[in-house]
Amino acid sequence: MDVNDLKGLYAEVNKRMSTALQHLQHEFAGVRTGRASVNILDGVMVDAYGSKMPLNQLAGLSVPEPTLIVAQPFDHSQLGAIEKAIRAAGLGLNPANDGKIVRIPLPALTEERRKELSKLVHKLSEEARNSVRQVRRDANDRLKKILKDHKISEDDEKKGLDEVQRLTDSHIKQIDDLQKKKDGELLGK
Repeated sequence: MDVNDLKGLYAEVNKRMSTALQHLQHEFAGVRTGRASVNILDGVMVDAYGSKMPLNQLAGLSVPEPTLIVAQPFDHSQLGAIEKAIRAAGLGLNPANDGKIVRIPLPALTEERRKELSKLVHKLSEEARNSVRQVRRDANDRLKKILKDHKISEDDEKKGLDEVQRLTDSHIKQIDDLQKKKDGELLGK
């Protein structure tokens, strides 16, 4: 085994760890802070045309004001179903329609709700850290196996383990930074 194979291993490790980071960023986009964002409706599924469809495939979503989301259905016959799906999504939202659009006012976050969301942010962050650590474990096991098979020297294995740890530390730090930033948005720090 040569240095290029190790570089391939590092690239794969970096890619898998970055995927965990991107997943966390996507999850965080759905965690509501004080400002309206159409991302909080990403998980809303609407019973339409005999199946469950994502809300964003049935309506144009916009944020005309910081505390209001507007859903403009492509088919007005779906107004009621859209309103019902948003209400049933467990987001604490109370939509209203005027016959043309669905207005979704975002209530102010209570201190208790902010703390609940902060706990969720911490849980999601820990899951991402665990994913990164699992990638590290897999990579370290592969390096040890390659050493055992006499395909690399002990020095190369040590360098490999150090590089995998460096990638791990970098990704964990990014996760920690994202968590702090999201907590700051939620708790106003």
